[in-house]
Formats: sequence, structure tokens, C-alpha cells
Amino acid sequence: MSKKIIYWHRCDLRLHDNECLHLSCVDNQQVLPVYIYDERHYQNLDLGFRKTSYQRYLYLKDTLNDLRESYKKIGGNLLILFGKPEDLLPQLVITHQCEELIYQKEIMSEETSVESQLEINLKLTPCKITAIWGKTLYHLDDLPFAVKDIPLTSKAFRINTSKNAEPRAVFPTPTFINCVQLSDYGDISQKSKIGFTEQELQTTYDKKAFPAGETAALQRLQYYTFDSHLVETYKWTRNKSLGVDFSSKFSGYLALGSLSPRLVYFTVKEYETKIKRNISTWWLIFEVVWRDYFSFLGLRQGDKVFFQGGHLNKKAVWEENYELFNKWKNGETGIPFVDAHMKQLSRSGFMSNRGRVNTASFLAYDYRVDWRWGAAWFESLLIDYDVCSNWFNWNTQALHIYYTNPVHQSVKYDKNTDFISSELDYLNKLSKYNRHAPWLLTDEELSDHGINEYHRPVEIYKKWNRSIINIEKLITSKI
Repeated sequence: MSKKIIYWHRCDLRLHDNECLHLSCVDNQQVLPVYIYDERHYQNLDLGFRKTSYQRYLYLKDTLNDLRESYKKIGGNLLILFGKPEDLLPQLVITHQCEELIYQKEIMSEETSVESQLEINLKLTPCKITAIWGKTLYHLDDLPFAVKDIPLTSKAFRINTSKNAEPRAVFPTPTFINCVQLSDYGDISQKSKIGFTEQELQTTYDKKAFPAGETAALQRLQYYTFDSHLVETYKWTRNKSLGVDFSSKFSGYLALGSLSPRLVYFTVKEYETKIKRNISTWWLIFEVVWRDYFSFLGLRQGDKVFFQGGHLNKKAVWEENYELFNKWKNGETGIPFVDAHMKQLSRSGFMSNRGRVNTASFLAYDYRVDWRWGAAWFESLLIDYDVCSNWFNWNTQALHIYYTNPVHQSVKYDKNTDFISSELDYLNKLSKYNRHAPWLLTDEELSDHGINEYHRPVEIYKKWNRSIINIEKLITSKI
């Protein structure tokens, strides 16, 4: 009789290039794939919002639905539960007399503490635990440095790693799974147990722009490379904010593990061999390695990334100003380039890289509000949320990099205000360049244009003066 194995899915919601699944299916072992909605992920924070929003939940639910359907096609299914994994998994082990539990290892303490408690809770059972490293392009065991020596700069990490390590080959996608048969595999949504409010249920993510799940992920990878050749222009379009094809849109898939970073790497390498290699194809791989850098930096620095001074303990004083934070959060700062991106996030669950840079810089450098509040807001809403990428990027923007001027960037990256107009349509009543700086108009002038929704900035900072003068010249010249 073949032994029974539980495969606990976490941020590895795919069948392709999946070492955990590969090991589970060896020798026709009976496998029970399971995903557990961790109840702690949906708790309300002191800041007044949920740790994981309904938008993020919906994207996850749709990803899980796609994974369940993929399992069904190869003879399996996916068990869905809600609660605490460290409590529920031992119960499954006992109920089904499983001899092994396989899962993908995580990095940060919130996740690894669950792993530690799970190990304790399974001690009284004969169940073996197999934890697999599978989140990154490069395997932890292949890095040219010990964890304590992982470089603190991305350049040092990238150069040393790319010179001295190679990504491992992808694992084959299984065509059959000997799944443990259950009468009930659980409701894919578990929505009633989470307890979303009626107001939360009115929100969603942009399903058309960001279809969830492994099936869509593989289609997007094929489309962005061999079908459309958009990968060849990635470096020059990636700073845009409007549309779907200005960037790869792989981040949501990578965050939930419905797309393997190794498959991205080898697909781009194949494209370079068969079609074309240029700075853009190199840059896309560069971004995947950057993701690795933050993951491994998280392994070295741990909870320091959540400290007020960041993982390098920088000295900084932050305001606990809820009024300013809510203006920022709700897209009511009066700076259209900032507000449009914040509206985009609330509407779609996504924000472009350029938007993230500008909104984070504004909250930290202009409002001086605790950057960790902003990072928590992004964590709540972003469908591509990854703990290391999100929190280390906020560390970088708030503590380690130069100020980003949102007024200057508005003209540089949205000169014709196409993006601003798409999210703040009431500003379309103004002339093109007035949309960059509506505060230049009086209340009477705004009213004459029928604009009553606009919120004036709490302050016009001197560091914006040159950019404002340039906007005034554009308005005057009417170019």
C-alpha cells in the first residue's frame, strides 16, 4: 500500500516547476493537496483596515479555483480549509494517517513561526516533515555566500550570484496525481468564515487586466515574450502607469507562486537565443534577480525590515498623523500624480512601479508619516503583495534613496495627463497642463469648471518650485 502524503500549498499555487509536488508524486504515493486560509491574515489592524483586503482575497480565491481545476484535470483535487495551519495540519495527518508532510519554506518570521509551531505539534506523530526551498530563481544552497554574508546591496548580490551560480532546471509538470479521495474538499471561498463587511464586498480587483491563476500566468508569459515581443521594449515602457502591456504583469503570479521565476528566466533566455537579445530582455531578468535579492536579504535581516529605522536602523522621526495618512490613503493629497496612483490601487489592487516610488516618497518625505503605515496599506491591497519585496522596497524609498518629486515626475512620465485623467476624470474639465497642478487655480476658477471634488494640498513645498514654474510655462505656451 502506497504511503499517504500531505502537500501543504502556500505561495506555490501551481503545478509546473514545483519541487514539492514532484516529490509528493514520486512512486505513485497518495497525495492530499491542501491550502489553508490563515485566519490571522484577515484580522483588522489598529490602523483601521484589514491586514488582507477583500481585493487580495478575491485574487487568491480565483488563483485557488484555477489550481483546483488544474488538479482535477490530472485526477486530483485541492482541499480548502480555514484556520491556523499549525493546528489543522496535524489533525489531517492523524485523520488520514499520513506519513509525510511536504511544504515550501517561507522566509519571514510570521510564516516561519508557523513552521516552528507545526513541527512542535507534529512531534507526537510519526509524520516526517519535508520543507523545500522553492520561492526564488536561485536556490539557497547554490548561493556563493552564507546567509550571514548575503550582500546588503543589490549590485553586489546580483554580480556575485550571477557569476557563481546558475538557476536549477525546472521540474516537469505532472500528468497524473494519485489523490486521496474525500467526499468534501471544502468551499473554495471560505468567505463566510472570514466575515467581510458589506462595504468590503463592494470592492474588487481588475480581473480583466490581471486574470488570476497558473493558467493565465502561463498564457501571459507566452504572450509577453514570443507572441507579442513586448519583452524587447520592457526597459523603456516599464515606468508607465496606464494600460496593461507597459510591463510584464508577472508580479501577481510570482507573489502567489502561480508562475515560477525559473520558468520566466528560461523562457526569456530561450527568447534571446531564438529571437532577440537586448537591454530589455536583460532588464526583465534583472528584475527577477532583484526579487531574489530582497528575498535573501529578508533571510539575513529578518524582522529588522519592520523597524522604524528599517533594517539598517537609520535615524528618522516620523509623524503619527492619521489625518495626513487618510488623505494619502484615499487619494486626496491634492497632487494628481499621487492621487491617481492611490485611486488606481484602491480600484484595481495594483499600482505601477512608478506609482509606488512616488506615493511612498510622498508619504515619507513630504508628509513625514511613518512609512510602515504606508507599507501596511500596500500589504492590504496589492494583489502582487510579497512580504520581502513590499517591505524592503518601502525601506529603500523611505530611508535609503533620494527624494522623488511627484510634481516633476508627473510631467516627466504623464506629460499629456492620460493616466491622471483615467483615474481622476473630474480633472478632464481642465486644460491638459492644469491637470498636473490644479492648485494653481483659485476656488472660483475651479468652480467655474464645475470641479468640486478636488482637495487642495495641505502645503506647497519649496522643493517643487522649479517643477511648478515649468508647468506654468507649459500652461502659458499651450504646447
